[in-house]
Amino acid sequence: MENTTAPATLVTADGTPLKASLQRALRQRRRQAFMLVLPLLVFIFVLFIMPIATMLTRSVDNPEVNSILPRTVIALQSWDETTGELPSEEVFKTIAAEFVAGSQPGKKVINKVGKRLNYELPGMSSLFRTSTRKIRRMKTGPYREKMINIKIVGKRWADVATWRLLKREGDPVTASYFLSAMDMRVDSKGEIKSKPVDNQIYKFLFVRTFLMSIGITFMTILLGYPIAYLLATLPMRHAALLMILVLLPFWTSLLVRTSAWMVLLGNEGVINDLLVWAGFLGDKSRLALINNRTGTFVAMTHILLPFMILPLYSVMKTIPPSYMRAARSMGATQLRAHIKVYFPLTLTGIGAGTLLVFILAIGYYITPELVGGQSGVFISNQIAGKFDSGNWGLASALGAILFVFVLLLYAVYDKIIGIDKMKLG
Repeated sequence: MENTTAPATLVTADGTPLKASLQRALRQRRRQAFMLVLPLLVFIFVLFIMPIATMLTRSVDNPEVNSILPRTVIALQSWDETTGELPSEEVFKTIAAEFVAGSQPGKKVINKVGKRLNYELPGMSSLFRTSTRKIRRMKTGPYREKMINIKIVGKRWADVATWRLLKREGDPVTASYFLSAMDMRVDSKGEIKSKPVDNQIYKFLFVRTFLMSIGITFMTILLGYPIAYLLATLPMRHAALLMILVLLPFWTSLLVRTSAWMVLLGNEGVINDLLVWAGFLGDKSRLALINNRTGTFVAMTHILLPFMILPLYSVMKTIPPSYMRAARSMGATQLRAHIKVYFPLTLTGIGAGTLLVFILAIGYYITPELVGGQSGVFISNQIAGKFDSGNWGLASALGAILFVFVLLLYAVYDKIIGIDKMKLG
């Protein structure tokens, strides 16, 4: 006869089922683990995710015209800009009333519209400043005739391009900043066109930034690979001393290191003085090593070199010396064994170092600003300049393009090598 009695349920000392007790303990551990990492999550959210989200938002945000001239924006919706005729008297009357309202003492927000539109069409800022004083004196119409006849700036109000710009920028979301960041613009007919070659700035800066960053990355590989190899193969006593020398720059401020290069590379600097003293150069033929691309290249290579050495060292340290001995025992020369056996095993370290150095290089600001001059600055310097001048929209658009490029680079690295194989020391 079969035994049909159900198996007894395991319980703890207090009578709670063992399964329920284990699940409760697991939930408690998860809560404790979450509370431990919560400060880090808050830190990342506040100081990393929120600034990036704000940057992406500001790159398309366009509130000035829509919020300060709301009735004008609505009135312009019914205006047919394709006819080439100016808006009606009613539109002129509406914008005149909003000029008066926006220039009241304690408010004075109308000039913000002029500043915003000046980014798209030079001269708009002065148009709004001058027109504000004149319009406030207008008690009655016809506003259209009076605004067109304002001295010096009245011809702007008689230009259909001004009203097309007002209508276009009345949208609270705009692509104008991204168009400017790509050296493009919307012309008076509403068509997207490239700016004249002489006025193209950002494309050139992006290309310069990427090419110089590639060159700096390549140079750090050439200099960092033998140093990392020595660190991984020397006896511990000598390797420890060499590691201290590698890490020593981290103990010095970035500004101090950059200033030191200014002293070394200057026209009256140490390097030029040594070359003149040794007779290689005349006193009037000193080398231009600073305030150009050479200064940026040299200083940034030195500053970013440890970021290449450490990933390489972390990978080389894990390669057993027996691999090279086995290759030598099978007849390979030292060079051939290194190329065929050792070098392929270090590719993950080269990839990690390349990714790290390149991403750091394209976003560098202080070093190019101090030693780069006009020909050695990066796109990051232009972004900082736009923030300083108050053009946050364009600065955010430039930063967003750089951010997207970094994400694409990260995705390519993950596809080719695998981000799980990255070792940073």
